[in-house]
Amino acid sequence: MGTNVELSKKKNIIYSFISVVILCILLFPLYWIFVTSIKMEKEIFRIPPTFWPEVLNLKSYMVQLEIGDFNMFHSFGNSLIISFGAMIISIILAVPASYGIAKYNFKGKKSIVLGFLVTQMLPVSVLLTPLFIIFKNMNLYNTFWSTIIADSTIGIPFSVLILKNYFASIPRELEEAAYIDGLNRFTAFIKVLIPIAKQGVVVCGVFSFLYAWGDLAYGMTFILDQQKRPITAGIFNFMGQYGTKWSYLSAFAVVTIIPVALIFIFMQKYIISGMTSGAVKG
Repeated sequence: MGTNVELSKKKNIIYSFISVVILCILLFPLYWIFVTSIKMEKEIFRIPPTFWPEVLNLKSYMVQLEIGDFNMFHSFGNSLIISFGAMIISIILAVPASYGIAKYNFKGKKSIVLGFLVTQMLPVSVLLTPLFIIFKNMNLYNTFWSTIIADSTIGIPFSVLILKNYFASIPRELEEAAYIDGLNRFTAFIKVLIPIAKQGVVVCGVFSFLYAWGDLAYGMTFILDQQKRPITAGIFNFMGQYGTKWSYLSAFAVVTIIPVALIFIFMQKYIISGMTSGAVKG
């Protein structure tokens, strides 16, 4: 018995050590981006490389706080507007759509679900031209709305495919009990069904936000004014014809990563439980 306990302890130590090594390998690129952002340009290309700057350079951050095309906070705010807008539209449209697909039988139901699957497979390059023509004719080109709507076209199908499993797993008796208590179909949907599927709604909202936050193609194509472009497009300010300002670019990348890291740190419980529940209940 004692031998088995010792073996299990050794296995735990080995597994823990391997996990720490893998974690360090995965996090090293993030560390290197941060270190690069606070190095002088000459030190970035030094061989052998330095793992911590000899001269601390905060100019790469300070310059981007100034008024102009390189204003980090301005680009950050643009990305927040676009990402929250895409997230809200995706949730508002996907929740009732997924409920209808899950709870009602109608002609063309399988074709609609297949259509949502196909839209997930289409590359962005295929959608750019038709979306450009639509936004141009609707006078939405070079506005936040063009990028918000374009990003929503990815968030909505994903959200519908995830949420329909949640609503399909909710027993019919719960709805009938809500009707007996005096609720109509709409109020039962709002007060009973949506709270039950809350984890799925949170997951869909998070992924819609993250997709819009990391989007580059739509932000570069549908918005011409630098002052309106998201933070991902702002990174290209530092990639010029005669060289790249690597410390500035790295500082911009660090700021871009912060919201993503915070979301996964504080929302990981909802993300993991939401994804696993959706997979099992489907």
